[in-house]
Amino acid sequence: MTSIEQRTASAEVERSPGRWLALAVLVLAVLLVAVDATVLGLATPYISEDLKPTGTQLLWIGDVYSFVIAGLLVSMGSLGDRIGRKKLLLIGAVAFGGVSVLNAYATTPELLMLARALLGVAGATLMPSTLALIRNIFHDPRERSLAVGIWGAMASAGAAVGPVVGGFLLEHFWWGSVFLINLPVMAVLVVVGIKFLPESKNPAPGPWDLISVVLSLIGMIGVVYAIKEAAAHGIRWDVGVAALLGVAALTWFVRRQLTLTAPLLDMRLFRNRGFSGAVLADLLTVLGLSGLVFFLSQFLQLVQGRRPFEAGLAELPAAVGAVAAGLIAGMVARRFSVRAVVAGGLAAVGVALAALTTLSQSTGYPLLGASLLVVGIGAGFSFTVTADVILSSVPKEQAGAASAVSETAYELGAALGIALLGSIVTGVYRDFTAPAGTPPEVASAAHESLGGAVESTAGLPAHESQALLASAQDAFVEGLRLAAGAGAVVLLATAVAAWFLLKGSKLEDGGVPRKGRGELRDKPQSAR
Repeated sequence: MTSIEQRTASAEVERSPGRWLALAVLVLAVLLVAVDATVLGLATPYISEDLKPTGTQLLWIGDVYSFVIAGLLVSMGSLGDRIGRKKLLLIGAVAFGGVSVLNAYATTPELLMLARALLGVAGATLMPSTLALIRNIFHDPRERSLAVGIWGAMASAGAAVGPVVGGFLLEHFWWGSVFLINLPVMAVLVVVGIKFLPESKNPAPGPWDLISVVLSLIGMIGVVYAIKEAAAHGIRWDVGVAALLGVAALTWFVRRQLTLTAPLLDMRLFRNRGFSGAVLADLLTVLGLSGLVFFLSQFLQLVQGRRPFEAGLAELPAAVGAVAAGLIAGMVARRFSVRAVVAGGLAAVGVALAALTTLSQSTGYPLLGASLLVVGIGAGFSFTVTADVILSSVPKEQAGAASAVSETAYELGAALGIALLGSIVTGVYRDFTAPAGTPPEVASAAHESLGGAVESTAGLPAHESQALLASAQDAFVEGLRLAAGAGAVVLLATAVAAWFLLKGSKLEDGGVPRKGRGELRDKPQSAR
């Protein structure tokens, strides 16, 4: 980097006194998405009781949002680069608030699944825009690391606020109220964002290729659907067709990107080993965590008998740990190394998940709380540093596409985690044996979900009700233990992979990242 470029970058920072206020607006969007994701798990028992979904429908309600958002993130990130990230963010915020109302007043499982899918469309416009705008607002690498840390911390704060606020609402209102909390956040985001957010986009983006958009959507949804259904019900002809269609679409998508002059996603990003390693670490980490987290709220409420608000507070240590770690992650990574912080964080999460394989109905809170705290700290370090690596590896014109890849890995990992680890819990649960003499219709309802078991025992004699519920709870906890073990294996393996893939990766100390000789370099250039 030349001294002129350095002075230009410094001048841009000095001319942006409102950048921290702009960041405050951006993290509102992150808060909005994080709160929505966490309150759903807490509301699941109430949704089961009111809408009476089957076990499969309940899983779809949980992961259809992630399926759709994973399929559209790359397209929306590229669209933001073209039409303007601020514009796309504000459109997405309005849509997110409006569709939240549809979620709140859904009257059937099918309508709720549709509403969640539409929420995924809106959510796909939010997350890439926030990270991309951070990349373009904060030119100084150290400031950008702090901004990314605050961004990640707010996502974790949303994970904390969601269960607590959601628990309070569920104890006083109906389950749909947990979606309506999006509305005031959306309103503040739009009003303040119009005034304070700077617009940014790629000055020479080229056309938005609709064929690539369709291929990306078909490919992601096809592959994820095939994995989910194969894990839950085994290999069937429709699973094979979906898998082949998905792989073919993604292959075509990649080949098309390599030939377009203005690709939806610049595949050269993956030549950077640090970029690829960070993306893979994010995907596998979320995969190992999400299936467990999805069922944890049900364990706290339906197995241990906690009230929703109490269950929300019980999950607080994970968010507190993630907030604290996220704020100092950049400094720690510069003091030691990127790979040490990421691999160490992932290993800590793996060990904490391994501890949860000892879970039982009578497990005391100290073990659970300590495990959640370690999970939060490890994930906070890992996610913040990998996000910084991804943003530092690309020129700012491609920030939207790079951010979309990062978010796609996150959402794809969430969908796969719920599908695979969730299927372990569901599969083990459905195999439990109902006590002799249980009416067939009651046994059938109990085998659909733990919420169904709790509801179906209401009309039985006390001793029959207790026996059926005990069998159902034991099976659910056994499934949860196996899922925790599988998650621990995934996280520990990812820690080892990250140690090798992120070798040599560093966070920038100053200057603006740049391309060299037509391709992205493995190590971002630092100002001297």
